[in-house]
Amino acid sequence: MAVRLRLTRIGRHKRPFYRVVAVDSRMRRDGRFLEVLGTYDPLKEPAVTELKQDRVLEWLQKGAQPTVTVRTLLRRAGILKAFKESPKKSSLPA
Repeated sequence: MAVRLRLTRIGRHKRPFYRVVAVDSRMRRDGRFLEVLGTYDPLKEPAVTELKQDRVLEWLQKGAQPTVTVRTLLRRAGILKAFKESPKKSSLPA
């Protein structure tokens, strides 16, 4: 199962609001997800992003691939830098 970190829209018409979720890559955009990792509100000035850093880092260490948009949000939050600086786990528990 390929896991992606991506946005799912939960806002109403012309009022977008997004959740950052870990999801099986075969699922629909707003379909079933594995875990909610945070939120993104593009309508605030400046845009507000709230992320669970420890959970995002754990998913990245397990091999989850962020979409281009989520990668940008992670970079702005400093999570990608923390991921690159963190020691890699040699093996995953069984």
